Amino acid sequence: MFDTLAKNFTQLFSSLASKKKLTEENISDAVRKVRLALLDADVNYGVASALVKRIKEKALGDEVRGSVTPDQQFIKVVHEELIALMGTEESTLKLTGHPSVFLLCGLQGSGKTTTCAKLAAHLMKKGKKTLLAACDLQRPAAIQQLKLLGSQIGAEVFSLDGEKRPLKVAKKALEKARKEAFDVLIVDTAGRLHIDAPLMKELKELKSSLDPQEVLFVANATTGQDAVKTAKEFDEQLEITGSILTMLDGSARAGAAISITEVTQRPLKFEGIGEHIDDLQVFNPQSMADRVLGMGDVINLVKKAEEHIDEKESEKLEKKLRKAAFTYEDYLSQMGKIKKMGSLKSLFKMMPGLSNMGDFEFSEKEFQKTEAIIQSMTPKERRERVELVPSRRRRIAKGSGTTIDDVNRLVKGFKKLKKLFKSMPKMKSMSKFMDNMPKEKMSWQ
Repeated sequence: MFDTLAKNFTQLFSSLASKKKLTEENISDAVRKVRLALLDADVNYGVASALVKRIKEKALGDEVRGSVTPDQQFIKVVHEELIALMGTEESTLKLTGHPSVFLLCGLQGSGKTTTCAKLAAHLMKKGKKTLLAACDLQRPAAIQQLKLLGSQIGAEVFSLDGEKRPLKVAKKALEKARKEAFDVLIVDTAGRLHIDAPLMKELKELKSSLDPQEVLFVANATTGQDAVKTAKEFDEQLEITGSILTMLDGSARAGAAISITEVTQRPLKFEGIGEHIDDLQVFNPQSMADRVLGMGDVINLVKKAEEHIDEKESEKLEKKLRKAAFTYEDYLSQMGKIKKMGSLKSLFKMMPGLSNMGDFEFSEKEFQKTEAIIQSMTPKERRERVELVPSRRRRIAKGSGTTIDDVNRLVKGFKKLKKLFKSMPKMKSMSKFMDNMPKEKMSWQ
């Protein structure tokens, strides 16, 4: 995600690294390149112009500390201004109703129905009893799609067979939600290929009747400034409370994410980062600024880790590592936890120092091969209670569909890994571990 923009920023910052100090001349040249990079990423023209103006003013006015190099100082300014532009902090959902009603709207093809289910899954993880209302009666497969997604996450979906009036479905869904003490009602609505009067009339009626706590505009990030323009038009008609951008994992350009809050003056609340039902995360301006500048995404990496890795288990594992008691069995268990956090490629993208490595890829096949080799070991072999002599290695290779060389590489690499872990400084939590990871160009913090 945002690879081109991150690469452009990295090249720009590298060109400043050779400067002895920031001057009006090199700052002017740098902000010109920032502006071009932003426009190339499809950032709104007005937003890009205002942003580079603020960056230039701040860079010229900032006092440079002796311990900070010119490139680090400029990165600091750009980073801070990007965060300020996108909203400074995470925006929370208003859960004040009984139930709280969230009306999702947007054009056809924005991923609205899938986002309804993803949002329901997000809320259910937080213990919120959530009802989905199928009010998209324009698209033939919309109701069936929502029911299928609802069954995947264990969420009830309300619909009325044969009903053609979305308002009636919504009212009945609200009655059910109140009667059965649901915490949240999420309403899926019809989209169009473009904004038209019937669409807006339908949405206005739904909003007036339901009095929702949130009116969330859903847009496909790959449409760039079209998404921002449409968000503005929806806001003028409906007074949206925030936006959700889908397909941010597939968009090489960050224009919509950077521009939408400034243009609409409404917060960007969530971002869709993949096709899986769990691939919806709260939008964090600092996290986005980090990614845009090629610094990885430590914030969301820590969130993923803390969600899937139990703190007590981590402490037990650390003790094993320090005593060199870490076994192949432990290794296999940890690999399983890593897989739950997402694809290896997406995890490496989040890591500072690995986020902007161009064609670098960690092979998922190698990961699977390692799993197969360990799974082909006997319980005693996995717990290192017997030596892996050549005859055992041949049997393991045959059982896993790999070669002797593959097994030998794993054994050698595992021994190195144990030595590495034993020498690592003590960490009390995953967030502490991530805090100690090297960060690209972030020594100004």
